[in-house]
Amino acid sequence: MSPVRATPAGIEIAVKAVPKSSRDRVVGIIGARLKVCVSAAPERGRANAAIAATIARWLDVPGSAVSVVAGETSPKKSVRVRGVTLDLVLARIESLA
Repeated sequence: MSPVRATPAGIEIAVKAVPKSSRDRVVGIIGARLKVCVSAAPERGRANAAIAATIARWLDVPGSAVSVVAGETSPKKSVRVRGVTLDLVLARIESLA
């Protein structure tokens, strides 16, 4: 099962967030989710902002194109990305393996 799907609002990515890591990075697939590690603590939305920024850098899109749309207080999140194609996201995921 793929962690991404196309919606009319953009590409949605199922994310497994790992806050308080040593550095910000997209690690790979764990289960049916994209594992994203961030150094920010899960306080006052800091980890969510870091996850959005990390995914934006990984996909080479502006930070404003990425938003957490579900799971704000959970490690299992849904992130929406505008301005990219499903094929691009899938290719980036394949390059992680």
